[in-house]
Amino acid sequence: MKMKSFFAFVLLCLILCLTLCPTKGALAGSFRLVSQDVADGAMLHDAQVLNGFGCLGGNRSPALEWRDPPAGTQSFAVTVYDPDAPTGSGWWHWVIFDIPATTADLPADAGSAGGGGLPAGSIQSLTDFGAPGFGGACPPQGDQPHRYVFTVHALDVPSLGLDAKAMPALVGFMLHQHSIGKASFTARYAR
Repeated sequence: MKMKSFFAFVLLCLILCLTLCPTKGALAGSFRLVSQDVADGAMLHDAQVLNGFGCLGGNRSPALEWRDPPAGTQSFAVTVYDPDAPTGSGWWHWVIFDIPATTADLPADAGSAGGGGLPAGSIQSLTDFGAPGFGGACPPQGDQPHRYVFTVHALDVPSLGLDAKAMPALVGFMLHQHSIGKASFTARYAR
């Protein structure tokens, strides 16, 4: 009988701890990313489509806002990635890092080639188009809709120590080394 009581007590303590004790995942769960220009799950607009490679869009990055980053965030990075690109490794459409921790949004067209809408100190590095700045959606004609994953990364360092010539894979490696949380939404596009 004592053994049953002991196990019941341990089970009760475990349930209470799991219910009442916050975890890193639970705290990070409130971190979110939204856009007034693009809804999660919706199709991208012509403004976010590339002007090149046979596509005739505005090539403008959407406005982005993030809220409730994890405690200890020292900087942010923003990426846009197409996992459906027929490359075997996806396609990086936008890579920005060293965004100051005091920043909570980026205006529409912040990803222009000159980066004029970016916070001071932020760095736009190369994309898979071979140039810095936002490169809009332009999947092959006739493909099923591609997914475009917009992500804000909360980082535990004020700077990744990279420059604008950094390749997306290197930036991605550094993001994974210093990430303390991330928030994403996914849009789609086909032509």
